[in-house]
Amino acid sequence: MSDHKKSLTEDYFDKVYQNNEDPWNFETSEYEFNKYKTTMDALTCATYRNAFEIGCSIGVLSEMLAVRCQRLLSIDAAKAPLVKARRRLERFNHVQVQQMAVPGQFPDERFDLVLISEVGYYLSMTDLEILQGQILAHLDQYGQLLLVHWTPQVDDYPLTGDQVHEAFQLLSGPGQPLELLFSLREKTYRLDSFQKR
Repeated sequence: MSDHKKSLTEDYFDKVYQNNEDPWNFETSEYEFNKYKTTMDALTCATYRNAFEIGCSIGVLSEMLAVRCQRLLSIDAAKAPLVKARRRLERFNHVQVQQMAVPGQFPDERFDLVLISEVGYYLSMTDLEILQGQILAHLDQYGQLLLVHWTPQVDDYPLTGDQVHEAFQLLSGPGQPLELLFSLREKTYRLDSFQKR
């Protein structure tokens, strides 16, 4: 795949959040609620030892994840939404909320769950491939990798949701480091669940 566009930067997201602290209606959208429910239903373990959520925004899904994790690290590239995320999650002592932009920054820890929800298409293909390597290096054997992305084309975004998921599917199958456990395609989003071999 060609790499026509560069990854979106913090400045892009600062502008998005400038006039609206919930620009994608995470708190009120029925679409988001149903997608979050589907995401939670796709979790393969009752409890995770150490989970990593890439792209937490204002923390709506993080709050749901928190009750399933002994430890959760939720990150976002932009500073603005993390103010609300920290307020939402402050009662959970086992949850950390940090500003971090992958793949330039990546935690030096091991995880048994990595969740990438609505963020992979903000990266160039080059950066997505770097992120894939980081995830594989830090995901426990038998750990779960869960991807959920909007599939319609968005002109600003370097990639589509389908390109993100297809890039990870190339890492599954015989002799590959991931096993595809479950795939779901809805009208405007798709979900893929993988396990590290």
